[in-house]
Amino acid sequence: MLKSRKVSGRGETTGGAAHYAFGALEDDIIIKHRLLTRTTTTRGEPPLKKLQKKFTSFALETEKGSDNYADCERLAKAFLQELRTFELPLVKTKAVIDANVREKENFNELNDEINRKIVEAQDDIEDLKKQLEESKVERKHKEECETIRKLIAAQPPRSETQKLINDLEKEIAALEAENTASSRTLELRKKQFALLLHVCTS
Repeated sequence: MLKSRKVSGRGETTGGAAHYAFGALEDDIIIKHRLLTRTTTTRGEPPLKKLQKKFTSFALETEKGSDNYADCERLAKAFLQELRTFELPLVKTKAVIDANVREKENFNELNDEINRKIVEAQDDIEDLKKQLEESKVERKHKEECETIRKLIAAQPPRSETQKLINDLEKEIAALEAENTASSRTLELRKKQFALLLHVCTS
């Protein structure tokens, strides 16, 4: 009994249950029907029926007397000729099947290659996403550094700043000296005022 033809689909896995278009019995009935109804010419009976008739004629002739050797040979040749005629479409069918099998294998290889490239493309996309995020962070850092650089560039030179600091320090020192002198003068005035009050009240 011939095996049922398996219906394969995209994404078929080897671990799952097999799916068949027909059961084993239905498959055999279909094959038998095709063999019985297929014709190799535009006219005449189905080739299997013609082959059966040729064989039956030959078999019946062999059961007759021994003086019919020429008829047996003629019928045998006719049967072999019909057998070759019947065999030709089978050979063609087998060639088509073999070609289809090779085509399916090529398709499976191509499908595997496409799936592999899809996985590689997905990996590349993930890598590019990571690189994009890293680039965004790096760009943000560069922008912050540029902002700081502009702020620094807007400031006066160090020499001017140092000169300004020195001037301020001198000014502070002068103010402190002036403050000290004012404090001493005030203290002296306090003592003089206290002495004056003491003289006036005595």
